[in-house]
Amino acid sequence: MSIRFDDRVAIVTGAGGGLGRCHALGLAARGAKVVVNDLGPGGAPSEVVEEIERAGGTAMADGADVTNADEVAAMVSRAEAEWGRVDILVNNAGILRDKSFAKMEIADFEKVVGVHLMGSAICTKAVWSGMRDRGYGRIVFTSSASGIYGNFGQANYGAAKAAMIGLMNVLHLEGAKYDIRVNVLAPTAATGMTAGLLPPEIAALLTPESVTPAVLFLVGENAPSRTIMGAGGGVFAVTHIEETPGVFLPEAERTPEKIAACFAEIADRASAVPLENAYAQTFKFAAAAKGMGVALPR
Repeated sequence: MSIRFDDRVAIVTGAGGGLGRCHALGLAARGAKVVVNDLGPGGAPSEVVEEIERAGGTAMADGADVTNADEVAAMVSRAEAEWGRVDILVNNAGILRDKSFAKMEIADFEKVVGVHLMGSAICTKAVWSGMRDRGYGRIVFTSSASGIYGNFGQANYGAAKAAMIGLMNVLHLEGAKYDIRVNVLAPTAATGMTAGLLPPEIAALLTPESVTPAVLFLVGENAPSRTIMGAGGGVFAVTHIEETPGVFLPEAERTPEKIAACFAEIADRASAVPLENAYAQTFKFAAAAKGMGVALPR
């Protein structure tokens, strides 16, 4: 079945170039009306809008700063006034301020977290009530392998990108009954943000265009929810977060030495499973303790 976005309205942040531009073009090509948001230099958002319109699509440019709640609210109001609603939000806007943690100024830590985490939260908050009221929404947060696995010199970026996963997990639970599906994209692509960081032969493979199909899938009518999808160079993968069953230690054995002795069993992934929410871990631990004869408080 073809994935289309006819009569859907989408906002893509950071869409004046790179990945965001490709996401905006991809959505518009499949029928969506697209708000092309960017703080980029010159007329970057307007140029993308012109590109969409030349191809027969519908779009508007918007220069809201994603960290400014008033500007973001005005952007959403514009879209709703023009097109009636917002169905899709792709949180793509981001910046880099790379340095080793020892040399990093805390202001650069705050700036990167502000754009990636707070910017995504502010934009999502601005569309959330409308999506709940209409019983439909598709949201993508942009994470990174730097947040999932780590990368030298990116403590600020990695922290912000890891936060996307926590935000997704909670909003997936809160949005489920309203058919709001929330996912995370972990892309790797050669863009202006990564210029000079990748060898030319690798950069040539990692085009922004090779990532966008993952976004189109994650915001489709039949999209999954709470999925972390990696994409780059035409390769698509899913990251799973799982927890091992755990090992119960009687009270007399709850020592760091005993944990060290049992660590191989504690960390064994063979029976690891994903957990549905935070309480799933709480009740799993409590059930294991009760099974060992530990009385639970009433």
